[in-house]
Formats: sequence, C-alpha cells, structure tokens
Amino acid sequence: MNTVRDRARWAADLPVRRIALWGVPVVVLVLILLVVAYFTPALAVRTVRIEGLRTVPEQQVRDALKVPEGRSMLRIDTDAMARRAAAIPKIHSARVQRTFPSTVRITVEERTPAVYFESPQGTHLLDGDSVEYAVEPPPPGVPKLTTAHPGGSDPVTRAAVAVLDAAPPGLRAQVGEVVARSVSDIELRLTDDRTVLWGGPDDSVRKAAVVLPVLTRDGTVFDVSSPDLVTVK
Repeated sequence: MNTVRDRARWAADLPVRRIALWGVPVVVLVLILLVVAYFTPALAVRTVRIEGLRTVPEQQVRDALKVPEGRSMLRIDTDAMARRAAAIPKIHSARVQRTFPSTVRITVEERTPAVYFESPQGTHLLDGDSVEYAVEPPPPGVPKLTTAHPGGSDPVTRAAVAVLDAAPPGLRAQVGEVVARSVSDIELRLTDDRTVLWGGPDDSVRKAAVVLPVLTRDGTVFDVSSPDLVTVK
C-alpha cells in the first residue's frame, strides 16, 4: 500500500517538479538581464527631454540636473535630480521620470510673478508663495507692491500677496498697485484710478463674493474690508 501511495504522491507532485525544473533557469535568466541592465550601458541614458520652460535657459537646467553619461537608467537618482532642478530660483517644482529604454524626461513648473517691488538693487519679483526669486523687470500686468519693508520674510508682504491671490480674477486683472500699510490695512489700486479697500486676508472669501458687484456702482473708493457693511465713496 505504501508503494501505491508513494507512486500516487509522486504523480501528484510531478507538475510542481516540472515547474521548479523550468523555473530555475527562468529566474537565473531574469537575474542576468537585471545585472546587465543595471551595470552595463545597455540601458544608458541617451536623451534628456525638458518640458515646461518659458524663461529659464534649458542649459541651466541641464547643468543643474547633472545627468550622468553612460550610466544605466536603473542607477540614476531621479529624486536628487529633481531637487537640483527645483533649486534654480525661477523654478517652482520639477519632476524627473525615466522613459525606457533611454530617455530622461524632466517636467518643470516655473514661478509666476504675483507682485513686484522696487529697491536700490532693482525690481524684485515675488510669486504667489511670497518667494522672492528674481531681480528683473516685471512682465506686463504684474502689479506693484508698496509697503514699508517688502520681502518674502515680511508678514505684511505675505498678507498683501494673500489678498491679491484671494481677489477674483476679474478684479485681479485690474490691479495696478497693492498698497499694504499693515497686515490688516491693504488696498488695491486699480488701473482706472479706483481703489478697493480690502483690509486684511481674513474673511477674503466673502470679500471676493461682494467686490465685483460693488464695483458696478459709481464711485472711486470701494470699502469691502467689512463685507457685511460695504461702502462706496
């Protein structure tokens, strides 16, 4: 009986034995291919594609990326490359991807100026995060910031940028200057010589909801600092 049982068990195990027999060479082959791909130029980087640039020179990004020539795609550190690209002042973020067999793709998002301010050193650009990232002439349509101590670390500057960001697009497109005397005393001077007294960044959702209807009235000064009691002069 034991012989019959042994034969039956051996017959039942036969498919497993065959799988194991064929599986070993397959595993070895996969390991060999991985070693070849990892340590040889078979999957070396041959093309670097950079997308999203508008004002930053492409060569500056390539220099920052430091893509290693001849190194396997599997061995490049995409996170480190993205951090180096994002360290360029005008770049807000960068993403690095492998596109097999041999292309590294970099997608960047450049900073967009929200306001500018003047100083003896020149015209400083700040983005929507209040990051001061360039000293150069502003693009058309970017409003001027007027405050006592402008800069990315200044609370009043950050409040002014937050107010401008909260303003509805229809109003933001008309702003020529943001005057910030304190974090709670911010006004938007429009290009047609009208002024919107906004106050501080608090309650900006309600202020944004009432400001455009109020601007349809006759007047030159529109006070929405208290959205429950809007006044026009």
